[in-house]
Amino acid sequence: MFKKIIITVLCLMLFYSFALAQEDTIKIGANVSLTGASSMWGISELNALKMAAEQINQDGGVLGKKIVIIEYDNRANPPEAVIVNQRLIDRDHVAAIIGLAQSGTFIAARTVAEEGKTPQIGTTATNPMATVAEDGKPFKYAFRVCFIDPFQGKIAANFAYNELKAKTASIVYDVGSDYSSWLADYFIENFTALGGKIVNEEAFRSGELDFRAILGKIKASPVDILYVPTMQKEAGLIAKQARDLGITAPFMGGDGVASPDLMTIGGEATEGFYFTNLADLADPLLSEWLEDYRAIYNTDPVLPNPVMAVDALLLVVDAIKRAGTTDGETLASAIENTKNIQVLTTDNFTIDPQTHNPLDKPAVINVVKDGKFEYVMSYSGEN
Repeated sequence: MFKKIIITVLCLMLFYSFALAQEDTIKIGANVSLTGASSMWGISELNALKMAAEQINQDGGVLGKKIVIIEYDNRANPPEAVIVNQRLIDRDHVAAIIGLAQSGTFIAARTVAEEGKTPQIGTTATNPMATVAEDGKPFKYAFRVCFIDPFQGKIAANFAYNELKAKTASIVYDVGSDYSSWLADYFIENFTALGGKIVNEEAFRSGELDFRAILGKIKASPVDILYVPTMQKEAGLIAKQARDLGITAPFMGGDGVASPDLMTIGGEATEGFYFTNLADLADPLLSEWLEDYRAIYNTDPVLPNPVMAVDALLLVVDAIKRAGTTDGETLASAIENTKNIQVLTTDNFTIDPQTHNPLDKPAVINVVKDGKFEYVMSYSGEN
């Protein structure tokens, strides 16, 4: 009998110790891709979140509590992202969720966050509909820290027309991808508005590996630039096959190609491949952070996801401090009213309460040179 009492007391002590430990932490969910084709970004994103959380905790934490990152792998798969969101909200009781990088995973998981009254912060989810409903009103708990595709398409068109002096263009896009299809549309809209002419619009479906047939049509009608708003695998294959066919026009894409895999797959054919990106390692604002990341992980981060993840975490931390609580509804309101705060990529981060997008988030143009990404120029403006 006495042993049973002792065991019971010990169990209660352990339970209350665990409960007290839980009360001393603020859990932030990381819904990221840790396996599969997008894992290089997801792993780098998670590394950056953990490093930032540790630095915040060393500085005293938030509201006297430590930040804890709770991560699960969504494999860049929308149904899996839904399951991860449900787990983070129902089982782990996180204060906010960071890391839905792909627009498709963000949009799929958004309903769970809305129902669970938990702020969801997209890192590189650039589709305009990620945070705004069809009626033009923002979803209460959906936010992002990146620019959106209309802005990305606009600066790509401006760069092609004004900097590369391209007056004609052909488009190769993935009809099965909202990201690719919408980005193609935004480029076309802005390029033609500037006076440019679209000669070909060629579509393919995700999973295709042979693009010679559509590239043959483009070769028959030479253009000044070939716009390829796809992911890195398709872009690398398209570049290689285009060069093999004798197409000499420069390539341009979106942030989806910002991976070393572009060069691994496309080889020398990707030399001179321009693309829009969310951040660049050459940015002076990132120098100290980059030094810390290299020291801890002994490698370079794969941009842009990790810097966007840090921006997202700093956004949430600032909002928690202003709200004085992690209550979902109160926290969402605080995030919505964020103005002029310091994050990793800018010292003037503001959320537009009408769209839940950042205002004036900068963008860069990169180019492949000698097998590496090189900074070309920066753009800023209303997103």
